Amino acid sequence: QVQLVESGGGLVQPGGSLRLSCVASGSIIFNIYAMGWYRQAPGKQRELVAVISRSGSTNYADSVKGRFTISRDNVKNTVYLQMNSLKPEDTAVYYCNARFIQDYWGQGTQVTVSS
Repeated sequence: QVQLVESGGGLVQPGGSLRLSCVASGSIIFNIYAMGWYRQAPGKQRELVAVISRSGSTNYADSVKGRFTISRDNVKNTVYLQMNSLKPEDTAVYYCNARFIQDYWGQGTQVTVSS
């Protein structure tokens, strides 16, 4: 089994920044997994925010390009999402995903962007 635990969410004003972290544990060889961040706003479907492959290549949703940065630390079994210039429309529950043959999900962390 693989466990993913997110942290770093919270309330921030528009234009502010947050850094999300996701620590993986359990039966995981972290560096062979593709890691990603997804989000789900109330009444909407879960959507991809950013992914990073095991080789370090990245891909972002158009809505966050230039504002968010995904990175990984294979020593610490951790994936990060640096979020800058946050907008109210970024408000959602953010989920960490690990993918290798099958998907694993964290429990989610709430991000609220509001003045």
